[in-house]
Amino acid sequence: MMFLPSGFSSIFVFNFFLFCIIEESTLSGMCVDGSESLRKEFVWLLRNERIRRENGIWKLAIVFSLIGDMITGLVMSVAKVGSMGSLSSDIFYDILRRLDGPTLASAACACAAFSSISREERLWENVCSSMWPSTNREDVKSLISSIGGFRKFYADCFPLIVNKEVPEFQWNDYIEYPEEWNEAEYYGDMDEFESISPSDFVSIVDIRYKDKTICSKVLWGIPNANGFNGWFDNCPFRIDLLTYSPNDDHHEDESILSVSDGLPPISSMQRERKDGKLWCELRDGIRLSWIVVNRKIKQAANLSSWSPLGGQRHWPTDRDFLIRFGSVLPAKDVLPCRVAECILVMKFRVIQTEGDGVQTTLKLMELSMQMEDMEGAHVNGRNSLFILKEALSCYRSKNYGEVLESCNQYSKVQNELKEEKMRIENRLDRLCILSGIAAFITFCYYLL
Repeated sequence: MMFLPSGFSSIFVFNFFLFCIIEESTLSGMCVDGSESLRKEFVWLLRNERIRRENGIWKLAIVFSLIGDMITGLVMSVAKVGSMGSLSSDIFYDILRRLDGPTLASAACACAAFSSISREERLWENVCSSMWPSTNREDVKSLISSIGGFRKFYADCFPLIVNKEVPEFQWNDYIEYPEEWNEAEYYGDMDEFESISPSDFVSIVDIRYKDKTICSKVLWGIPNANGFNGWFDNCPFRIDLLTYSPNDDHHEDESILSVSDGLPPISSMQRERKDGKLWCELRDGIRLSWIVVNRKIKQAANLSSWSPLGGQRHWPTDRDFLIRFGSVLPAKDVLPCRVAECILVMKFRVIQTEGDGVQTTLKLMELSMQMEDMEGAHVNGRNSLFILKEALSCYRSKNYGEVLESCNQYSKVQNELKEEKMRIENRLDRLCILSGIAAFITFCYYLL
């Protein structure tokens, strides 16, 4: 399938894809009533690589515009075969089905014909299955249809979550909140919590490495969260996807990466510890999508940052690589700090290094989700459900720069909070030491 980046004009997109899909044999079949010269002219343009090499993109656009005029003449020449409207719809559909999501959305705004055809669910199903292979499953297709269809699903999940309300650092806002929030305020309204069921949430997860899918998982519900008065309410929220997700219709080697997938070969872990080539390639090439769907309210959102936000080499063992994704989620009426971080952790382990007949191989060992507040404390299961529900309706953006800015702002405030907390602890330590010395001197004075 061929894709174009968004931002092209509607005429350019139209003529470009006509140029791609119509071959010489197709033109030969379409030519009637003296259009042979027009066909030869088009074929000359089709074969003339020099035009595309030596002229810029704007001159190429002019050539495509000329091609569009030729196609119009050809369409008029075959009007005897069928109705003009029918033929145009077939051509337009063939063009639009080759577009990626952003370009298809842009093309839908170009004209009434594109707008009408772009509402076809099949087009958006192809886009979703190409971007998220997990949506090819029949149970997932039924789920997406029940929450509004593939077009709505793409509109909800392609933009990433951006939280523009990360509070500026003010120590007083955080040091006093245990006294300002009583238990009822901290845990929220029980009636509202009872309306949120862990079984309503579905996780649709896809991992890619350099455009190759290495893992696709679907998890229905949240494991071990059956009771509302059990451990789930107050224990730290965590989902270990590889532990609980079944391997339905997937091969056991789907989470294996090797040199044939684009990894650089390494002769030993000592060499990798020095140059870090394998780590850099893995960090730059890996992509994660973790979509959460709430079946009850029929909303979905992608909680991943798509590209890694950070990671650790050789931890906790020499052969492990931890890669961190995530997003900053609003928690205004849930947590005193008003925001929370959704942390998605992926761990790969080197199971083989380069040797006699053996390739460098990595295996996906862990893929998990957890929630943390501004102070780094884990959020319990009860509050995490509130945060997940609120995240499904928060602001999103296709601009990845906004996503990074939001995450960087959160990290900045979090670091300032930790530094201020350390300064206060140091002052308290010094005060305790001085108090101890003063007490010792006083005690010695009275003894003497």
